[in-house]
Amino acid sequence: MPKTKVVKVIDGDTFQGQRKTFVRLAGVDAPEIGTKGAVAAKEFLDNLVKGKTVTYTEDAMSYGRIVGKVKVGSKSVNKEMKKFVKKI
Repeated sequence: MPKTKVVKVIDGDTFQGQRKTFVRLAGVDAPEIGTKGAVAAKEFLDNLVKGKTVTYTEDAMSYGRIVGKVKVGSKSVNKEMKKFVKKI
């Protein structure tokens, strides 16, 4: 599994890793920037991954981003974000 250190969270379902690697969380539909819940979703993802080394799958490509499943250690970031998005 590829891995990268997360340097920036773009929104509630996309982040940037080292070497300009952009990863979108597969199966997560976080609110778009400027809509209700977007700030909360971005902050939640930021707390989960920013500054941490994550592993990810490369399931597809979309708009120049890798789409896949992401883990911090053994914790599924996709599952955590799905749960959070349902609450907002």
